[in-house]
Amino acid sequence: MKQSLAKGTRDFTAEEVSRRKYIINILQKNFELFGFQPLETPSFENLSTLTGKYGEEGDRLIFKILNSGDYTSKVNQEDWDNKSHQKLTSQISDKALRYDLTVPFARFVAMNHGKLTFPYKRYQIQPVWRADRPQKGRFREFYQCDADVVGSESLLQEVDLVQLYLKSFADLKVPVTIHLNNRKILSGLAEYAGITDKLIDFTVALDKLDKIGKEGVVKELLEREISQESIDKLDFLFTQSDDALENLLQLKEKFVGNEVGTKGVEELEFVLTKSVSLGVDIQNLVFDITLARGLDYYTGAIFEVKADEVQMGSIGGGGRYDNLTEVFGVKNIPGIGISFGLDRIYLVVEELGLFPAEATSKVEYLFANFGGEETLDALKLIMQLREKGISAELYPESAKINKQFTYAEKKGIKNLVFLGEEEIKNGTVTFKNLEAGEQKTVSLEEFLG
Repeated sequence: MKQSLAKGTRDFTAEEVSRRKYIINILQKNFELFGFQPLETPSFENLSTLTGKYGEEGDRLIFKILNSGDYTSKVNQEDWDNKSHQKLTSQISDKALRYDLTVPFARFVAMNHGKLTFPYKRYQIQPVWRADRPQKGRFREFYQCDADVVGSESLLQEVDLVQLYLKSFADLKVPVTIHLNNRKILSGLAEYAGITDKLIDFTVALDKLDKIGKEGVVKELLEREISQESIDKLDFLFTQSDDALENLLQLKEKFVGNEVGTKGVEELEFVLTKSVSLGVDIQNLVFDITLARGLDYYTGAIFEVKADEVQMGSIGGGGRYDNLTEVFGVKNIPGIGISFGLDRIYLVVEELGLFPAEATSKVEYLFANFGGEETLDALKLIMQLREKGISAELYPESAKINKQFTYAEKKGIKNLVFLGEEEIKNGTVTFKNLEAGEQKTVSLEEFLG
């Protein structure tokens, strides 16, 4: 039987694992620089913990886990005969793989809020699973790297997360633009156009602007029973300038007397102006009035990060979700968080050729095996190198030297070491740098440095 991978999953080679670690190490260093502490949660949660938090589409994409044993024994026969999948799911599955890191984090905070010091800042780097249609940059199993703050309503948290995004991507040498919006602005727009009851329909259509264009959005709004009169009032959305603050000023004029919309504009204006005051180039910040992202739990600021030089969709995103812990019975714990999409970031860094040589883990020395007493001396020297934190290994068999050369080259080992009878007698080591093609003999002391 021919072996294959499950759709939307991947194996990672030594080089890929090393490069992923390179990205993770940069993110982890910055998370800790900004005062975040690590947290890990289980790979699966109770199904009830996850459902109802991501909207109807999100619920469909949750990977359910079948109950142990004979999971059909308690199934209602009528539901089985009718193939009623929604009713059957609750009877055959009560666990699911986590869909993201935010909801499990909210569950953790709800369970432990009496023990935590607020504001509580945590970062989490773990895999998540979604039963999505695989495509470039979209997988069914992928890592998220999240940083969240709960227990503070201060907009300085938003400003700090903008800084965290920009510093992390600067360290990775990836030029990015941060797109920002505010959930209150979207609510204000719906109120301004007289379609408050159609808020979700409005934002779902608007969120597709970059994919289907103005004509497509208008068509979809009409299909969702939003009147032409309301659409005409929103026509200015399709002619935004490149100046984020100018666009906000235009909105402020339209939102006179619109409390929720005005509040959203003020919050976003605070984040933009404070970020600029801290030295952020306004060109790196875009007020994207069409940005909606997960309306089911965002309540304020919304972020999305896009790479400037690669067509990849978002490589990071997040926002404020002041009511998330409330669904777990704990009220009044405001929160805000951002996520880095490790897999997409990897593809961007790879496409731009930005991985440094040291991002790939390679063995420094391979000792040739001559098959005699020299082998023990080679193993002793290898032990000394390892004590110094230098990677080294002995070719396991006494094979022809060409075979040992080929092994070293294919594995990307930097140096091939010859510790023969002559070298042992003279207290020297001969080694060949396989990258430069140079061979030299040095004293044992000089070799160990």
